[in-house]
Amino acid sequence: MSARFAEGDRVRVADRSATGHVRTPLYLRGRTGVVARRHGAFANPETLAYGGDGLPKRPLYEVRFPMADVWGEGAFAAGDTLTADLYEHWLELAP
Repeated sequence: MSARFAEGDRVRVADRSATGHVRTPLYLRGRTGVVARRHGAFANPETLAYGGDGLPKRPLYEVRFPMADVWGEGAFAAGDTLTADLYEHWLELAP
């Protein structure tokens, strides 16, 4: 599977509910960040957790978020960031 996003792309984490084993933190859903790195494609842990084969493999990205956008202004120093590894099926291109 080819990667949909490139380093430097602005992406938004899908803001949807999910039950079961989900690798996308609730506090990042709906937040916008920047792809810092593409890790490659890996078996989907959301189906592996239930005995599936995890296929097709899913692209995995390191996404960087401004801390102020995640936790609020004044909580951290200007320029502080949070990074998370997120699978492509949780990401969409941000406007």
